[in-house]
Amino acid sequence: MDSQDEVTSLLTAWGKGDQNALNELMPLVYNELHRMARRAWSGQQGVTLQPTALINEAYLKLAGAGNTSFQDRCHFFAVACTAMRQILVNHAKSRNTEKRGSGQVAVSLDDVQPAINQEAAEVVALHEALERLQALDERKCKVVEMRYFGGLSIEETAEALGVSVITVNRDWRLARTWLIREMNGAES
Repeated sequence: MDSQDEVTSLLTAWGKGDQNALNELMPLVYNELHRMARRAWSGQQGVTLQPTALINEAYLKLAGAGNTSFQDRCHFFAVACTAMRQILVNHAKSRNTEKRGSGQVAVSLDDVQPAINQEAAEVVALHEALERLQALDERKCKVVEMRYFGGLSIEETAEALGVSVITVNRDWRLARTWLIREMNGAES
């Protein structure tokens, strides 16, 4: 059995409640998850959540989801992309809350790291724009999520969504244009 078939088989077993399947699955998907986490992390300058910590949180989120049913390996990675996005957004929101005080010790303005706070605000703004995009076109939102937060290639995204490479290219281009317009409009 090749590794893709083995991953799919283990995902099916895990979906049926076999916790041992999850233990066997993680070493097979860890490198790919780490690549995705590095990609998601590298796009977030100033984010203090390291790729390994992002993987660990995503793992806990996925493991805690109960009897989740995955169609195949690509579906699993698509769900992992969503989990990583949610974790990064929650982390950014937490940083924004810390910036506003929330019981923290007062520091002088000279000690504040404006670049980190700006990055956290941008992650939250991107998340909010993606929510608006999702209401308009869920597939374009998934394409952005998989490409930006998951680091999936155009081909991997097409496979995960069950559409052509041409469709993903078109969706990616249109979604980026729409998001840039939304993000620039939000700043004005």
